[in-house]
Amino acid sequence: MFGKKKTNSSIDKDQLELIENAQKRVRQKKRLYIHFVIFLIGAVFLILANTVLGIGENFKIAGIDWFVYAIILWLFLFIYHFVNVFITNKFMGKDWEKQQLDKLVSQQEQRIEKLKQKFTKEETEIAKSEVYNQGKLKENSSEKKKPSELTIIVAAGESNAIGKDNDLIWHLSDDLKRFKSLTNGHHIIMGRKTFESFPKPLPNRTHIVITRQTNYNVPDGVIVVNNLEDALDAAKKDSQPFIIGGGEIYRQSMDFADKLEITRVHSTFEEADTFFQPIDKTKWVEVSRKTHDADDNHEYSFSFITYLRK
Repeated sequence: MFGKKKTNSSIDKDQLELIENAQKRVRQKKRLYIHFVIFLIGAVFLILANTVLGIGENFKIAGIDWFVYAIILWLFLFIYHFVNVFITNKFMGKDWEKQQLDKLVSQQEQRIEKLKQKFTKEETEIAKSEVYNQGKLKENSSEKKKPSELTIIVAAGESNAIGKDNDLIWHLSDDLKRFKSLTNGHHIIMGRKTFESFPKPLPNRTHIVITRQTNYNVPDGVIVVNNLEDALDAAKKDSQPFIIGGGEIYRQSMDFADKLEITRVHSTFEEADTFFQPIDKTKWVEVSRKTHDADDNHEYSFSFITYLRK
């Protein structure tokens, strides 16, 4: 019944790899420094052990004291460690870090620029489509009579939330009764997702479904059109057709509606992903309001409000 809002946000794989690599290099340098300190202390200890404490003072290899070989072997291991950190792997100094930071900034700027270009192109196409559709509606106004009282009917929270995951967030039995009473015997215009949210077509109402899909299968009696203009034309003999959703169909029809039948649910719904647009009080005037308090059958308090176009 309602459209879904897309969200796409993730850490760039290259950025994560650079961060992990930098952390690895820091650990490598720390270990090399510790190795160097231990090597110095160890070499002094070996010399003192032989010369002062007399440990192995008579043990020589090719006429050279044993501790000399031990120090040389340890020095070789330290040099190998040093080469592995500073030569085998590229040393990450401040200049290198600055280069990587500049690289990350450049990558992000390029991605942002591509997104801007993409959004600009999409917004331009949408604007062109809306201008064309509105122009066609005005051009054909003399041939296709606009319904005498096109009415938008919607239930919305205080922040204009109307649903989540193509369904209502609340269940208000009196609101459903009011919807049935007002729309009974009339044409109801809706988007495809709204129609698919019904278990079956609502009785004693003519359903007009707007969809871009070709060969869209519907039960007998349901009218399928491709745009709002054709939907209004299909309902032109009805004295009061209703727009019943979802969010995009509400937005397209706002400029053509004569009346708004609003159920204002007096609560906020942070989990909502679909919203009704704010009501412009310079264009609409409130003509009636009836408030219903929360009770055993109604989790939230709400008001039935009717607006007419000025």
